[in-house]
Amino acid sequence: MPPLNLGNQQPKIPLNADEAWRATADRAAETVLFFDFDGTLAPVADDPTKVQPAPKVLAAIEALAPVVRRIAIVSARPVEFLREHFDGLTGVDLYGLYGLEHSHSGGETVTEPAALPFVPTMAELADLARAELPPQALVEYKRLSVALHWRTAPQLADTVEQWGRAQAERLGLRVQVGRMVLEVKPPVDRDKGMVIDELVQSAGGAWYFGDDVSDIKAFAALRARTAADADFLGVCVAVANPETGAEVAEAADLTIDSPAALGDFLTEATHHLT
Repeated sequence: MPPLNLGNQQPKIPLNADEAWRATADRAAETVLFFDFDGTLAPVADDPTKVQPAPKVLAAIEALAPVVRRIAIVSARPVEFLREHFDGLTGVDLYGLYGLEHSHSGGETVTEPAALPFVPTMAELADLARAELPPQALVEYKRLSVALHWRTAPQLADTVEQWGRAQAERLGLRVQVGRMVLEVKPPVDRDKGMVIDELVQSAGGAWYFGDDVSDIKAFAALRARTAADADFLGVCVAVANPETGAEVAEAADLTIDSPAALGDFLTEATHHLT
């Protein structure tokens, strides 16, 4: 089968997933599979500490890892959180906090040096958020970022977002908006798109699975690589949800209904690649 340059297609042109996986099989050893975690591999929950991957996800990743070049989880979560769910799986790299941390196949966690000076600032910001925000807002401290959630109190969206943006401006930090969350992070140039751009330069193909607005940068990086090389196979997949509306789905080539459906989708993919 001739190579498919799927990433160059317009998002509204439906793609055939089976055909894309068959094309991937021809270059599986040179293909990287990228996954966001929350909302993609795992359903979003009110308590972010209790989130677990959807059924079939871990088994499918374990089956796919020896076949493809690499599997990479690229998430807003810290590497240590991701390690709890994927530790023991060989061939799986973890990129946490939008790429500020990474660990390769169970190795040590490496932190972006430019972000380290902001660890005390983030700890202080988390304490301040707990003191000043309404108690219904959930403050998630991640060492190098602070996530301010209003999932259990949607009426607080404006209050939490305005407070977070004001603190970011005061401290010279940056913000990342997500699904009913605003994350305050260091002013370091690192995002999912940059991670993907670096990792696909020597690859023959890649799939990226994501559900949130931060994943659009990853889609864009994959499309840029595809546009630069007609032999590169790139596929962007959105996991649908009502909170990001059509924005993420319209940026993707394929749409999957939920993390549970993704588990089934990956299980089916193993039949093509193994």
